[in-house]
Amino acid sequence: MVESEENKTETTTTRPEFPTGRIKRIMKLDKDTNKVNADALFLVSSSTELFLRFLAEKSAEVAIEKKRKIVKLDHIRAAVKRHHPTSDFLLDSLPLPAQSSEKPASDNTSARIVTDKQAPAGTRRIDQFFAKAASEEVPVLINES
Repeated sequence: MVESEENKTETTTTRPEFPTGRIKRIMKLDKDTNKVNADALFLVSSSTELFLRFLAEKSAEVAIEKKRKIVKLDHIRAAVKRHHPTSDFLLDSLPLPAQSSEKPASDNTSARIVTDKQAPAGTRRIDQFFAKAASEEVPVLINES
């Protein structure tokens, strides 16, 4: 009886957790790929699932080492840096860590990013459009005829 249960688990195939249609669409973004075989689709889906599980486990280990309960981007970056084959291709794709992540935002001005970059000739910055100039405050008259 135990042997028959083991045989059942060996013969059943697992279905990937990611939607295969979406993975197929992503694979077809490559201009060299016209058709995607079902076996190739299954392998890409399964390997993606294994990679994400690996990345989540390593990131959780880093978070536990830093005595945190929530995995953040810094923990993922640290996990990627520790695993050299992963860091070769993934480290450049991860966003840079926020410098002010340690400080809580106390006012709304810290959330706004202001650049001192000059706009090209003949254009205006969008914040100029929304700003009210003190000299231009003229009441608007509406004709009710």
